[in-house]
Amino acid sequence: MDCYKQSQDSKTAILIARGRCLSCTGSTMDTILVSQCIREKLESSSMPVCASVAAMSDDPIREWILSEGKATQIRGISPIGGGCINRATRYDTDAGSFFVKTNRSIGPSMFEGESLGLNAMYQTGSIRVPKPYKVGSLPTGGSYIIMEFIEFGASRGNQHSDILPFTAFQSALGRKLAEMHKAAKSEKGFGFHVENTIGSTPQINTWTADWIEFYAEHRLGYQLKLAREQYGDSTIYERGQRLAKNLGPLFRNVVIEPCLLHGDLWSGNITYDKNGEPVILDPACYYGHNEAEFGMSWCAGFGGDFYKAYFQVMPEQPGFEQRRDLYMLYHYLNHYNLFGSGYRSSAMSIIDDYLRLLNV
Repeated sequence: MDCYKQSQDSKTAILIARGRCLSCTGSTMDTILVSQCIREKLESSSMPVCASVAAMSDDPIREWILSEGKATQIRGISPIGGGCINRATRYDTDAGSFFVKTNRSIGPSMFEGESLGLNAMYQTGSIRVPKPYKVGSLPTGGSYIIMEFIEFGASRGNQHSDILPFTAFQSALGRKLAEMHKAAKSEKGFGFHVENTIGSTPQINTWTADWIEFYAEHRLGYQLKLAREQYGDSTIYERGQRLAKNLGPLFRNVVIEPCLLHGDLWSGNITYDKNGEPVILDPACYYGHNEAEFGMSWCAGFGGDFYKAYFQVMPEQPGFEQRRDLYMLYHYLNHYNLFGSGYRSSAMSIIDDYLRLLNV
């Protein structure tokens, strides 16, 4: 779960690349960074800019910036530490700034999924996201993504500032998110063009005509299988599968269209630009039921102003409140698989509540 954050000293947007988040309380998520990552940050931060530029003379990132990026001069390269999976860097040029993430051990498929998601959201012209420019392979192994660098008006996850009152920001976020859901639909059904990741967990996006089938198999079912394989947790697997096979009654009289979803909308992936406009980041995009977007609401800080503005554009459907926990379940299961048993009880409680409700 990549985390944009604003540097307190330079007031520029930085990105903490895919740190594993241990817990989420309120609107913040504590990130544990191992000592090796801290050492890498300190070492990279002390590298002279001129040395960085010289060392990258044959780097495809630099080559793209100086050709397709319309720059004639790279004025500075600023390593941004904090990530244990991806390394983030800001390139300042005479054509503006670029944001770059690199990974020395993983091929371009992960960044391709991110790029396709960002581009799909960008094309709606609704809510602001960083525009992706280029994904490629590094000559020494690994991959990179180049994207727009956005100057933020706050640190990532901070929805309070002098630029925009909190209630106004919540309303703008709800309205623009609904506009994205309304604008972007898929004729192929539910899924996405490629598999991507939710955190570091693979997210299966096989095109499926029926939403209930898609959610039962590729969201709940996949996470339940991971829990059984990883922890030998046959209890949560068996009860969860029983729920997944009996979801139909929860969707009576509901019109479901495949809307473009951000897919991982928690507070750390929400901020605003220097003009006060909402910005959402680091997606796990797919086309799904619009209500599934609220699956991380337990860690997003959505308030009444957000939902009021959202439902003015995308009207609330019958049974929404009854389905809310169903969509949270996917993310609780993912957190269980990523971060351990601290999330098991929440997932198990939701499963048992639905089994009682459905009498199955």
